[in-house]
Order: sequence, then C-alpha cells, then structure tokens
Amino acid sequence: MAFDVNQIISYREMCNEEAQEQLQRGMNFEIRPGYSVVLMSVKPNAPYADRISDDGLAIYYEGHDAPGDKNKQLDQPASNPSGTLTQNGQFIKAIKLAKKTGALPLVKVYEKLQIGIWTYRGLFEITSFQFIERGGRRVYEFEFRITEQDLEAAARQGEFRQIDIEQTRQIPGKVKIAVFKRDHGQCVMCGSADNLHFDHLLPYSKGGTSLKEENIQLLCARHNLQKSAKLDF
Repeated sequence: MAFDVNQIISYREMCNEEAQEQLQRGMNFEIRPGYSVVLMSVKPNAPYADRISDDGLAIYYEGHDAPGDKNKQLDQPASNPSGTLTQNGQFIKAIKLAKKTGALPLVKVYEKLQIGIWTYRGLFEITSFQFIERGGRRVYEFEFRITEQDLEAAARQGEFRQIDIEQTRQIPGKVKIAVFKRDHGQCVMCGSADNLHFDHLLPYSKGGTSLKEENIQLLCARHNLQKSAKLDF
C-alpha cells in the first residue's frame, strides 16, 4: 500500500512498505528501484541536525557519520577506507549525475515521532548538497524539495501530477510530536489509533497554518476523508 503524506504509521508498516525486514540506517540509497529512503528526526535528542525550511518546501538532511564515530569528531566521509562510496557518497554521486541528465533523484522521507511510531513526509527530489562546518568538523547537508512527481509517473518518464497544496507546507516535527502527545495518539473524533493522519483544522489553502499545534489534529482515515469531502462542497 502507499501511504498518504502526514499519515502516522508503525515501524513495521514502514518496513513492510519498503519490503525490508528492518530499516536501521537513516540513509538508504536506492533501496527500491527508482528512489531512496531516508529516516529523519527533529527531536531534541536526535543524532543528526535535520531541519525543515521556513517556507515548508524543503528538508535539510544531515549526512551520516563515519562508523564508530560516536563522539562526532571526524568529518563525515564520502567514501570508505576501501574506496567504496558511503551513503553520503552515493547521494552525492546521484546529485552530480543529475546535473548532467536533468533527472533529479527521488527520496521518500519518514520522520520518527517516538519509539515505533513514524509519519510519512512524502516524496522529494534530492536537489543539492553542501559540505559545511558544524560542531568543529565538516558535515554533509542535503537539500530535499517537494516534487510534483509520483513514483508511477517517474517510471513512465516525464509525467507529472499536481500535488495537493497541503503538501507544500510541511508540518514542523516539533508540532507533530506535540500534537501526537496532546491527542494521545488517537483520532479526536472517534478515539481510533489506526490509520491516523495529521490534519489541518483550517486548511492551508484557506489560510490555515502548519506552524501552530492549535491548527493541527489527529484524524483517522475515515474521518479525514469525511472532512475532505465536506470541504469540497
């Protein structure tokens, strides 16, 4: 099955969607044909400095450390001692290739809310990277931008769909975490804990905001669809 943007899922559902027994690495280059997968977190104790742009259109994703560098003292590597590419290096290679071909690599982004609970942020294009100073060393920072492509269209080469305007305003991670706790991980309408989505009380297209938890609630799939149907009239 395909997840909706802002849908809340379990770790097992995420692994099953990506046909993996486990997803332990944050960066998973081309884990499936046509796209990569990254796992992110903006929780205060998160191991990497992932962030979302102010306009909500981009995610800035920090590359991964050298194996065993628990104290974060080394520059993040693009290659292993053997000469093979790290996950950082594979993403960089794909970005450089895209500058020649014009076909930006795609990545699906999942965000951790708490142990075992995740949310699907959507499909993005990997547009660029920087090698920057942070914490006394150099790290890679990759830019992901929301794409109008879907995976089926990308496979057909060059076809596009119009993305929902709600997807262009990403809900900050700290807002998602606060809302999930406030609503006790349940639909505010019926108390269901299955097939949950983050929903805007006042849609972004009608002037609502994604930046305040007061405008975000948890809805199950049934009540989310019912609300969307009412707004269409």
